[in-house]
Amino acid sequence: MPTIAAAELECVEDARRAQALLHPLRARILTLAREAVSATELGRRLEMPRQRVNYHVRELARAGLLKRAGRRRRRNMFEQRYIASAKGYVLSPELLGAAGADWRSVSDAASAGYLLALSAQMQADVARAARSPGKRLSTLSFKSQFRFESPEQRERFTQELKDAVVAVIARFTSPNLAPEGKPAPGQPYRLVLGCYAYVPTA
Repeated sequence: MPTIAAAELECVEDARRAQALLHPLRARILTLAREAVSATELGRRLEMPRQRVNYHVRELARAGLLKRAGRRRRRNMFEQRYIASAKGYVLSPELLGAAGADWRSVSDAASAGYLLALSAQMQADVARAARSPGKRLSTLSFKSQFRFESPEQRERFTQELKDAVVAVIARFTSPNLAPEGKPAPGQPYRLVLGCYAYVPTA
């Protein structure tokens, strides 16, 4: 049987699959199953009875989060091996339906809530576009880490960054809407630029 590899990332959009993923033990099993593994091996690593682990393995397989990865002979029997469907998972904001965050309902565009809601919109947009049939989704990502030593420094940075981004957009893109308000020609793109203070985890 050819080697089966886990995908890099999977966006979970189904409530049943999300429920399976949020179960602490099943999440641990998926972490251990980034490489092909059997229920017996999982039980040994988790220090749990194989029968109990096997129940959760079957539930994860039923939810499509574990895939069969061939069988291996062990003494006079064969044991089924499994591999996680992805190396990592994200939960789609669309799981929350109408209760999900909407950036248009947040009045303060400089607030953490606005950025969180906008991030949820971006995640939903990218997941929806990625599962559309056709050519590979074209994206751009940029991440940088730095520090501000004063509010004045931060304000100057913010203004100059805004001016630079607006200038680049004006030079290299076309308007999103035609004069009559209809979508203009070309592939639509959305740019989200966020800057936030964070608490280091280590």
